[in-house]
Amino acid sequence: MIEISRPAVPALAKFAERNSVPTSAVVRAGEWVYVSGMPPVNPETGGYDILPIDQQARRSLEHLKSCLEAAGSALERVVKCTVYCSNPAYFATVNAIYAEYFGAHKPARTFLCPGGWFGPFDIEIDCVALVR
Repeated sequence: MIEISRPAVPALAKFAERNSVPTSAVVRAGEWVYVSGMPPVNPETGGYDILPIDQQARRSLEHLKSCLEAAGSALERVVKCTVYCSNPAYFATVNAIYAEYFGAHKPARTFLCPGGWFGPFDIEIDCVALVR
């Protein structure tokens, strides 16, 4: 039987308190870690700030990193990411920030710009990783 856990992520505690979204930020299942889409939530307030796309991307990636670490993994253990973005014009900027976090480690990735964007933010990133 595969053991499943849902580690707490302190950087997202305020967001969890403010929003009753029926999901877990991160789930560890055996040797795999699944991180839900991480929007650029303000870790202090749990709300959203109006920020340029580079700052939003950094904040989302910091949340992704926090989730991975809470589950016993790390960015260098990521095997697949999906980046959801409100505007294809942000592609180059997001790529530059993404490269700062992943460096030479290049997990598989999909970059999507879905219609009907729903949030007061422009980016959300999820991933699948292995445990250390």
